[in-house]
Amino acid sequence: MKKMLATLAVVAGASLALAGCSSSPSSNSSGPVTLTFWHGYTEADGKVLDKIVEDFNKSQKNITIKTTTKTWAVIGDTLLPALSAKKGPDIVAMPAENLPVYASKGAFAKLDDFYSSDAETKASIRPAAVDMEKIGGSYYGVPTGFVPLSVIYNKALFQKAGISSFPKTWDEWVADAKKLTVDQNGDGTPEQYGLALPDHATVGNGVWASLFYGNGGKIVDGSKSALDSSQNTETLSYWANAVTKDKISPTGLDGVASDKLFSSGKAAMEIGGPWMAGVATDNKIDYGIAGIPAGPKGAAASAIGISAAVTAQADPAKKAAAEKFFTYFFTKEVSTTWSLGSGWPPLRTDIPSSAVSSNPVVASLTDLVGDARPLLPGIANSTDVLSAVDEATQKALTGGDPASLLKSASAQVQQALAK
Repeated sequence: MKKMLATLAVVAGASLALAGCSSSPSSNSSGPVTLTFWHGYTEADGKVLDKIVEDFNKSQKNITIKTTTKTWAVIGDTLLPALSAKKGPDIVAMPAENLPVYASKGAFAKLDDFYSSDAETKASIRPAAVDMEKIGGSYYGVPTGFVPLSVIYNKALFQKAGISSFPKTWDEWVADAKKLTVDQNGDGTPEQYGLALPDHATVGNGVWASLFYGNGGKIVDGSKSALDSSQNTETLSYWANAVTKDKISPTGLDGVASDKLFSSGKAAMEIGGPWMAGVATDNKIDYGIAGIPAGPKGAAASAIGISAAVTAQADPAKKAAAEKFFTYFFTKEVSTTWSLGSGWPPLRTDIPSSAVSSNPVVASLTDLVGDARPLLPGIANSTDVLSAVDEATQKALTGGDPASLLKSASAQVQQALAK
């Protein structure tokens, strides 16, 4: 899953004339329809998705879907040229933050009719996951993955420090992180850190969005920047103080360095995605997964998402066929199968953690997903927005003034939103 995060708005500067990309209605709209489906699920999750498609094909006679697996980066590089040549897919999955980029270029069909025609489906899908599919008042995709960021922690290091339960609030979190920070030789540079807190280039910057949410802040509010707020200044000041004064985390960490610090046993905790469970297992770390502790305004977490869209080249018959597949995909049985096989928590709100208990990581994330929020839904220039946040957080954690940094970053965010 982490590999997909490298593909962020790769077509931001691309151009495409898609006006003629949508085909006229098929003359044989009631007959057999064949759809092509590109996705970037390259691991075990891809095999599960391909099996779901195979089962769907067998479940009826008129629709055949053919899947093609590409990396997320290749999809980002080739989708627009393929659609321009009318050789693109009918359905395509991609990181949710890229959905607005392509939709703004006319690459995708609107799916408002899918959400309005199937009340049961709309009611059962997690509302926050559906929110990431909405752009400018219309829906352009369906969620195929929605997972909250969480904290992975090293149980052995917790036990050694005498900590018997995971912290519930920020203050408890920092207090425990201080206990878990060890500077054996007293040189001012700990050999072990309580927390690996990246200050830039990390899981779409959902780490800092999550912290801002926990204190009642946000990055954007509709079409306006909300970064320069008293809540966000308090949040950035709080965590900058914990890092610079209490030294609970090194400075200058990006997401990769943060992962390495945890996987090497040199950090007791890290905010990240579910892939870290596999990393911990590979490094023989006895780990636990917990929700991000609650800030002053409550518990909150940014989410990583994957969306599936119907491209503009699909004629009405193909679009209707794609929507029939989506309805099948969101049935309770198939949703459970997909969750267990892919590692994503269930997309339906009526599938409890007990239904996926055979996969402990998925079960843990299912209990946490209720606090998750999509990151910058509907924002086409999310890369520029998050770059501005990166600059502010990185400088603040090395001694910069949070208030002035957020003010400057907010102006950059507003410029990005106005493009």
